[in-house]
Amino acid sequence: MSTASPSPKISIIVPCYKAEKSLPRCLDSLFRQTFQDIEIISINDGSPDRSIDILRDYQKGHGDKLVIINKQNEGVWAARRDGIATARGAYIGFVDADDYVEPNFCEVLYKTAAISDADITVCGFWREDEAMHHVLSEELTEPRNTFDALCEPARLLELNTAPWNKLFRASLLKKVSDLRQPPPVFEDVVMHLLVFPHTNRVAFTGNALVHYLVHENSLMTSITAQQITATYEALVAVKEIEKSRGTNQIMMSLMAAEAFLHMGISLMFRVSYDKTANLGTVLRENRAYLDKHFRTWKSSDIISLKHALKYKGANLKVWLARIVYRAHLMRAALGAYRLMIEKTGRDIKW
Repeated sequence: MSTASPSPKISIIVPCYKAEKSLPRCLDSLFRQTFQDIEIISINDGSPDRSIDILRDYQKGHGDKLVIINKQNEGVWAARRDGIATARGAYIGFVDADDYVEPNFCEVLYKTAAISDADITVCGFWREDEAMHHVLSEELTEPRNTFDALCEPARLLELNTAPWNKLFRASLLKKVSDLRQPPPVFEDVVMHLLVFPHTNRVAFTGNALVHYLVHENSLMTSITAQQITATYEALVAVKEIEKSRGTNQIMMSLMAAEAFLHMGISLMFRVSYDKTANLGTVLRENRAYLDKHFRTWKSSDIISLKHALKYKGANLKVWLARIVYRAHLMRAALGAYRLMIEKTGRDIKW
C-alpha cells in the first residue's frame, strides 16, 4: 500500500460527478505516474452513481496517497475550492475525471516549473473524440518561451482557461478570493481571471500530456439567459475583487481584454448555436455589458496591432475579432465561422 509523503511536491485535484465509467481510467493514469511524490485529492461532489465506491476501492490499494472528500453536490467551483484548501503540495494540478494523462504528466510539468521558477506551467493536450476514438487536434505544443506576465501581459491571452493542463504554484491558488455566486458556466475563465493578476512567470512544456475527451453531448450545448446573466455578474464581481486588492492598471486592462475574448467571442459563439436565441439582441446586450463594465476593451493596448504582429497566434485572432466586433459584423462572422466548421470539420483554436 503506497502512501503520500507528509509534504508532497504536487497535489492533483480530481472532481467527480457521474464519473463511474471514466474514473478508473483517470485514476489509473495518475497512479502510474513516473513522478511519485504526489497526492491525489478526489472530490465526490454528491455523485448519484458509484463514483464514491470506486474511490474507496482505490484508496484500499493506495492508502493516504488518495485523499477522498465526500460531500453534497455544490458544483465544480466548490469542489475545486475544497481540493485547494486540502492540498499539501508545493504545486497544484487538476485532472477532470472524464480525462486521463500521460505517465510523465507530473514529472514534466514539475521539472519545467522548477527549472523556470514558474507560477503557472502549461502543457499541451490532445482533443479526442471519445466515441470515434481518434484525435481531433493537438494543441499548445508549439515552442513557446517562458515569460513574465507583468512585462508581457498580452501573452496571457495565449493560455487556454482550462486548469487541467497546468500546474499552479500552490500559494497562488490558496490566495485566490472566493465568489459568493460562482457562475454555472465559464467557471474556468473566472478562476483564471482571479489568478492572472497575481502571476509572475509562465512556462510551457512544449508537448502534449493530457487526453481531453470530447463527448457527443458536450460538443455544443445551449446556454440559458439565466446562465449568461450569472456569468456576467461573476466577471463583474471578479473585477471588483481585484480593484479592492489594488491590482495594477496593466492587469485591470488585461481583465477587460479577457472579458472581450471570453464574453464577446466565446460566449457569443456558443449562443449562436442556440436556434431559440435572438442573436442580434444578445449581441447588443453583450456590447452594452462590455461598454459598461469593461470599457477599455475597445482601446486596451493588450489587444493591439503591435502585440498581434509580435506574438501572432491568439493575439492576432483577438485583434482581428475586435475589429469585426466594433464594426458590428459579429453576427455575420459567427455564421461564417460555424459554416467553416461544418464544411471542413476544423475549428480555430484560440
